[in-house]
Amino acid sequence: MTNSTNSPVSVHDEWSPLEEVIVGTALGARVPHSDKGQHTIRCSDLSAIPEGPIDPRCIAEAEEDIAGLISFLEDQGIKVRRPVVRDHSREYATPDWKSDGMHAFCPRDTLLAVGRTIIETPMSLRSRQYESLAYRPILHEYMNSGARWISAPKPELRESGYNRTDRSLLAVLEEEPVFDAANCLRLGRDILYLVSDSGNLNGATWLQSALGDSYRVHRCENIYKSTHIDTTIAALRPGLLLANPARLSEKTIPKVLRDWEVIMAPEPVDIGYSGYPFSSPWIGMNFLSISPELAVVEKSQTELIRILEKRGISCAPLPWRHGRSLGGGFHCATLDVRRTGNLENFTS
Repeated sequence: MTNSTNSPVSVHDEWSPLEEVIVGTALGARVPHSDKGQHTIRCSDLSAIPEGPIDPRCIAEAEEDIAGLISFLEDQGIKVRRPVVRDHSREYATPDWKSDGMHAFCPRDTLLAVGRTIIETPMSLRSRQYESLAYRPILHEYMNSGARWISAPKPELRESGYNRTDRSLLAVLEEEPVFDAANCLRLGRDILYLVSDSGNLNGATWLQSALGDSYRVHRCENIYKSTHIDTTIAALRPGLLLANPARLSEKTIPKVLRDWEVIMAPEPVDIGYSGYPFSSPWIGMNFLSISPELAVVEKSQTELIRILEKRGISCAPLPWRHGRSLGGGFHCATLDVRRTGNLENFTS
């Protein structure tokens, strides 16, 4: 019998000193086959998204940047875990559809660590339904060491569950719980949940039921229609937020955070992309907090670095050349599973 108090998974917020992290891989990354979900969520033009392997040069350079990140993390005394490399070109099927895979570059998208629990989330894209298999050896180890490992109901993702008739509405309808882990931001007992093209209201309801009364899941609606929360809001430390001014104003900050100080992020430096951009230039504000005093930031974002350092947050400027091509910055490409600190209230 395992003891949950000894769980290797123990994380309550986005900023406490980091002790263990999963870092993704670019190896095997590809653009999956076109289907209704891919085009409803990613792009309305059926011919705009290329299919097949990502440019090998992009993969090689991304792996170089990942190696640099890992070296920095390990120099800080942080334990780094890695996924297994899988063949994402292999097709799989349900009774309603078939798909190939995408990558294991962004553990933040498919796994949600809250407290001593790690959750496989019911992702919005068919091509990412089995992405968490790349992390299964780690998840088994965590469970056997005391962590709580659960999975949301696997979504059916039928044609009727996607909206392609009215682009003003969200891409994922309310047939079933659907959400990516990166729709969520942990603030102690409060979990922000971005209702968007990659997460519906049913997903928020399921998450609240899974986490129980110790947590409050806040549905953030009418903020940012597209996908994940971590290029819209970043929590720097208790009481201090970084917000995307293209999507938020001080008047539209979620109500639960109205007492927090808000810093508006500067216009990002566009790092460019190869092939098709799976992220906007705002991937530049997608940084990883090592502690309340230290963050890993893409090295081109000099104005963001200046603003953070003015607030007492030292920055490690590292290269991250293909965040837009692969769809993830430093926050997306990592999953913090253990930070020091306890479960607390940070909101009034």
